[in-house]
Amino acid sequence: MLLTGAQIIMECLLEQKVDTVFGYPGGAVLNIYDALYEYRDRINHVRTAHEQGAAHAADGYARSTGKAGVCIATSGPGATNLVTGIATAYMDSVPVVAITGNVNVDLLGLDSFQEVDITGITMPITKHNFLVKHIEDLADVLRQAFQIAQSGRPGPVLVDIPKDLTAKKYEYQKQAPLPLLPVHYPSDEHLRQAAQMLQNSRQPFLYLGGGVSLSGADKEAAAFAEKLDAPVSASLMAQGAFDAHNSRYMGMLGMHGTKTSAEAIKNCDLFVAVGTRFSDRVLCNAGLFARNCPILQIDIDAAEFNKNIDVDLRLEGDARQVLTGLLSLLPQQNHAAWMEQVHAWQKAYPLTQAAEAGVLPKDVLETLDKLTDSNAILTTEVGQHQMWAAQFYKFRRPRQFLTSGGLGTMGYGLGAALGAQAGNPKAKVINVAGDGGLHMNCNELATVAHYSLPVVELLLNNSVLGMVRQWQKLFYDNRFSQTTLDTNTDFCKLAEAFGVKAYRIKTKEEIEPTLKEALAQQGPVLVDCWVDKDVNVLPMVPAGASVEDPMLEM
Repeated sequence: MLLTGAQIIMECLLEQKVDTVFGYPGGAVLNIYDALYEYRDRINHVRTAHEQGAAHAADGYARSTGKAGVCIATSGPGATNLVTGIATAYMDSVPVVAITGNVNVDLLGLDSFQEVDITGITMPITKHNFLVKHIEDLADVLRQAFQIAQSGRPGPVLVDIPKDLTAKKYEYQKQAPLPLLPVHYPSDEHLRQAAQMLQNSRQPFLYLGGGVSLSGADKEAAAFAEKLDAPVSASLMAQGAFDAHNSRYMGMLGMHGTKTSAEAIKNCDLFVAVGTRFSDRVLCNAGLFARNCPILQIDIDAAEFNKNIDVDLRLEGDARQVLTGLLSLLPQQNHAAWMEQVHAWQKAYPLTQAAEAGVLPKDVLETLDKLTDSNAILTTEVGQHQMWAAQFYKFRRPRQFLTSGGLGTMGYGLGAALGAQAGNPKAKVINVAGDGGLHMNCNELATVAHYSLPVVELLLNNSVLGMVRQWQKLFYDNRFSQTTLDTNTDFCKLAEAFGVKAYRIKTKEEIEPTLKEALAQQGPVLVDCWVDKDVNVLPMVPAGASVEDPMLEM
């Protein structure tokens, strides 16, 4: 079948069962967009207000569905506007395929209009990238891009396609998607060593990272926790990988983790880490982390072993497969006294917030949790609201919490929410935002309004850059340099200008009825919730301190 390069791109997307793409048209991708018009009954295109929103939307689609997300941008500034979104996906291991246009092949390297070396720019933040210079390579490159993005530890792949290739014709033959690349599996000897470590433990600590969600290992992780008879903590990226309603769950570990998790790591005799890269926000002071016990690490990426912290035994492989192997070797354990101690810490150190008056973020998020039966998909921007969402919403399953953990990208959440809503049309999707983050991406309110996506934008509005201000309070003697957001933006009027229905919460009594009404709407909604600027994220481990000793008050 003789097709243009643009049509070959469409057919390759259909091979991969891609149903939705996100992007923004421009000169170098005119042929691709002409093909999208032709294929509009088979591939849904969501035009965002900005290319960065398209990258975040593809990311949110991928995180929430488990399928690769796809975004499209033109050459030059269109391509560079994707960079922050690509880096966000890279840091959090999200399978995204970014397709960019470029100038004609004979104009490459001549500083042509809207030309940029996007493969050179994105090399450090992609699993792989391609510049396609020959039409005969186009289909195979696209197939490889999806294979690489989804194999092993997932991540973004960029394919840069000169405009003249999208107009040329070439013979296309349909193919099945390439199989995922094989991953390593631990030796029987290493599995037996791990099983022996587990059996010797009397006070084990099970810590789950984002890899548990990515591998679909949540059921195996729950069964493993039961068989090991251990308490469980999860990273920011692993919220929902273990049901927060389960009495074994202690909350997060790390800079803003719970006091229960801190006590557990101080007293455990074995630390079992599954699918985590030991981020500095988890370790805090690496020299003081889990210093009283051996560490068993399970991870699909060999580069993560002994990178941030030395471990005693490493099992390289997919989390689901490795946990399945360990379950078959491990007899049922019984650590009743240890679990009783953990439950005592949970009662002694609950997560609390205090304020003289007004609306507490804890009350807002716990009410949201109740009204949605812990089943909504939450996205976030980055800052205090992000931590409060992780602390007070009780996620039940993987792919419910979409947040920028590694790169910490302000402006991520609204784009991710519209991507998640497009991929999960029957789900309730809520973006928990701060006013700083919303100022960065409010243009995407136009997108959710245009497509009538029923996203709820829950704004925790404290008129400051709260997390940065919190550090200024602790370590800079209350010198609040440029963290007071005195812009006087009326977010309700702003939302309404975009065609988004808006509500405002200013008192505790307004929380439940307002949220209930907002959640019942069939279209996009913004809820402007005023909270005190001096409500802090606690617990908190100060820089350089041990994760075992978080501050409980400021």
